[in-house]
Amino acid sequence: MPEQKTFVAAEIGLHARAAAVFVRAVTETGLPVTIRKHHGLPVDARSLLEVMTEDFEHGCEVVLAIAPEELSDDQALSKAQSALVALSAVLEGPQAR
Repeated sequence: MPEQKTFVAAEIGLHARAAAVFVRAVTETGLPVTIRKHHGLPVDARSLLEVMTEDFEHGCEVVLAIAPEELSDDQALSKAQSALVALSAVLEGPQAR
C-alpha cells in the first residue's frame, strides 16, 4: 500500500481553510486517498467533513495512503506515490498555515 508519513503544519490544525485546501488537492489527484493519525483509523481524505471531524491538530503525525487494489499497474503506483508526496507538501507547506 502506498503510504506517506507527514505532519500537519497549520497552526490550528486541519480546520476550515487548511482542511479545504488539503481536500481540494486530494480531489484533484483523482485518487482515493485516506488520512489517519499515526495509530488511528483512516478516513476519506476527499471528505471535508471527515477530515475536519478527525481533529488533526498542529504538529500531529499523519499517514496518507491509497489502497493497492485501487491501483491497476506500475504506472498507477508511480502516480500514487507522486500524489502522496505532493499532498504531504500541502500539509507541511505555507499554504496550510
